[in-house]
Amino acid sequence: MQVLVTESLKIPEGINVSINNGKLVVKGKKGELQRDISSIRGIEISIKNNIITIESTFANRKTKSLVYTLLRHIQNMFIGVTKGYRYYLKIIFTHFPMSVKVVGDEVQITNLIGEKNIRKAKILDGVKVTVKGEDIVVEGIDLEKVAQTAANIERASKISGFDRRVFGDGIFIYKKEVIE
Repeated sequence: MQVLVTESLKIPEGINVSINNGKLVVKGKKGELQRDISSIRGIEISIKNNIITIESTFANRKTKSLVYTLLRHIQNMFIGVTKGYRYYLKIIFTHFPMSVKVVGDEVQITNLIGEKNIRKAKILDGVKVTVKGEDIVVEGIDLEKVAQTAANIERASKISGFDRRVFGDGIFIYKKEVIE
């Protein structure tokens, strides 16, 4: 029995999509995103008449889910190159005043629950981080890099060995949005 899965996606105005040497390249007004698709087996991707077609001929459960995952990644790339993504984080401290600053390609957190060492979180390429009072704003066109940078900041401020009901100090993601 042959199972055919075919999904189509119209390319919006102002976006240029190409496939070169196993890389899917999406260009828009905000920039350019690339995704390596050379390792994906059993799926054909074609671009004709401003429509991207993703299809798999002998689709089992795993291959079918891969088709829809790839479709969603391409939609996220479209949103990224036209609008962009933004994550908001809140700096919360109750006992010791925490200091957060951006230095180069990392966020430095000092005086978290009175610690003397500086905690560092990596900022990925193409992501902009700004600290405004008790808020941290993480922006960029690549959803995965923006989300990973926000997660790096949240993870760097995680405290262990204390009662979380008493020591609620840290930096936490509280809002995610598409930039309009």
